[in-house]
Amino acid sequence: MKELIIKTEDNIKIAVNHFSNNFDEVLVICPGWFMTKDSKAFMNMALEFSNYMDVMVMDFRGHGKSSGLYTFMSKETLDLKAVVKFARDKYKKVYLLGFSLGGGLVIIHSAVEQNVDKVIAVSAPADFYKIENHMWHPDAWIPTLFKKFEPKRWLSIRPELFLRKKLKPLELAGKITCPVLFAAGEKDPTVFAWHTKSLFDNAVCDKKFQLFEGGRHAEDLFIDDKEKFMTVCLDWLNKKVCANV
Repeated sequence: MKELIIKTEDNIKIAVNHFSNNFDEVLVICPGWFMTKDSKAFMNMALEFSNYMDVMVMDFRGHGKSSGLYTFMSKETLDLKAVVKFARDKYKKVYLLGFSLGGGLVIIHSAVEQNVDKVIAVSAPADFYKIENHMWHPDAWIPTLFKKFEPKRWLSIRPELFLRKKLKPLELAGKITCPVLFAAGEKDPTVFAWHTKSLFDNAVCDKKFQLFEGGRHAEDLFIDDKEKFMTVCLDWLNKKVCANV
């Protein structure tokens, strides 16, 4: 694994973990708010996917080792645009896998830029201002408290006030032309499953809706049932699961 720094058009430095095994396809993984490329969940996820394709995991601005302040989906579109451009210049095929706000960003990017081959959006919000975010509910944090207990990661988050105007994924979903897998947890306490279902309903591209029964939010779907999550994603990307991985 090699760490890369990719500059955006507004001069923000975006840190990326690049797992290269000389495949001609790459999966760009986009964590959500408060998650970073170096978190245990995304390091493990990247290692799993790297058996099938090259992987790039990014820190959005205001997270981890990237510069700037997090703007809650306003300026992060520029971060993903820069990373995809880097990937597009290097790889034959580029796939996006986004979680939570990162899922919303892959929807926006795919609709506006139309330069990726397949997309997986997990727990993506239809509208930032309609996110339920019931973080006080025990189901939102107790089950993964110790699995995601990473004080160093928490201290690396640098947000600004979320006052900037934001694009709404729901208003753009119908413009996506590449295949999209929309995935949601049935018991997601942060971004309720109706968000993902409404995005699916509004999309007109080749699409699939996957509801994880009993599943919770974003990367928790990977943490709680890695085998099922990997199987669903790899099937969408037309990859056969290796029995010995």
